[in-house]
Amino acid sequence: MQRKELLENGEIYHIFDRSIADFIIFNNQNEFERMRQLIKYYLVEQDLRFSDFLELKLVAREGFNSAVNIVTKDSDPLVQIIAWCIMPTHFHLVLKQLKVNGISDYLRKILESYSSYFNAKHKRKGPLWESKFKNILVDSDEQLNHLVRYVHLNPTTARHVESPEEWLFSSYREYIGEISDNQKVCQFDDILDIKPNSYRKFVTDQVSYQRELAQIKKLLFD
Repeated sequence: MQRKELLENGEIYHIFDRSIADFIIFNNQNEFERMRQLIKYYLVEQDLRFSDFLELKLVAREGFNSAVNIVTKDSDPLVQIIAWCIMPTHFHLVLKQLKVNGISDYLRKILESYSSYFNAKHKRKGPLWESKFKNILVDSDEQLNHLVRYVHLNPTTARHVESPEEWLFSSYREYIGEISDNQKVCQFDDILDIKPNSYRKFVTDQVSYQRELAQIKKLLFD
């Protein structure tokens, strides 16, 4: 797939990247949570390293999300997060670019930070990610709706869980109203008209079909 330069503000992209050789890089809740926190923390340009931010008394006193909101409240975000999902070997993000090169700068910080954390924790060296992240331009509302559903169905398609709300590391529960506003990572209300009950049906009605498609694809390429 040919990458396009991400230079157009206001455009929405499906962003994804995976580990080298499908190596499992999110092994437990702490590692998934670390990535989720990075996704939220680097929404704005940060001079303070993430590891140093975690040591602030503000984080211990206010909690992670509230502390991030406090330190970033006067800063303009690089991107708008519309949807996200972290899987054991890869991740998906649906992002709207708000600043020139905002997506590239945002992803660079996240990938570098998580690589440093993972390598130090597991006493390994070298690159963690397969390549520079991939992107696909989203050019219609219909495409966006189906893309967000696809992202939220990743855990069920891979049979990690039976229903998408069981997977704690995606934005699906934000969409169906099970996450408080203070804990949300996404901002999608100005882009998608989401009604929790209708969206739940829109997603769960597709669980079996998306699993079938994934199986067909696997058979074709095996």
